[in-house]
Amino acid sequence: MTATERRELMLRLAVTFRPADRADLPKLEWHGEYLHFRRVYKHTFDEQRAGRRLMLIADVNNFPIGQVFIQLENGDSWWQGVKRSYLYSLRVMDVFQRQGIGTALLQEAERILIERGYGVVGIAAARDNPGARRLYERLGYGVVAEDSGRWQYVDHEGRTRYVAEPCWILEKWLTGTGVDT
Repeated sequence: MTATERRELMLRLAVTFRPADRADLPKLEWHGEYLHFRRVYKHTFDEQRAGRRLMLIADVNNFPIGQVFIQLENGDSWWQGVKRSYLYSLRVMDVFQRQGIGTALLQEAERILIERGYGVVGIAAARDNPGARRLYERLGYGVVAEDSGRWQYVDHEGRTRYVAEPCWILEKWLTGTGVDT
């Protein structure tokens, strides 16, 4: 082999899906890429401890390479006798994308929700991210509404940041809950 020839090394990595713990919070900033969400992560972790949310992560060697957060309770969590939940902040590190990790995170979140008796799960897909919508639809979600995607958060420096991210709202009826469609 010459110095200009490429060598290839195939790696197998074990990915564990688990709830985030306190030690994961700074790691979720992904080396500064999501530093501005530091307070959001802490708030979500506090909500997880209170049983209102779940921070599900895809872990490789004790580092979160993917995440999806689950809102377990809100004022509108019941509709026609069906317990509802909402998924948000689904992301996978760029280098690990297109390996099935996002799909596995969603499937694990759905499994947990079924175990907890939820019948419907929702998620938003930004209108400028048609790949996310394709993924959700491939997994059985369907568009039920459009939304302005306006929300706000306080960043790591204490500044309020306003977001306008028009999106589609998609929902899926979960299997195994007695309310299959």
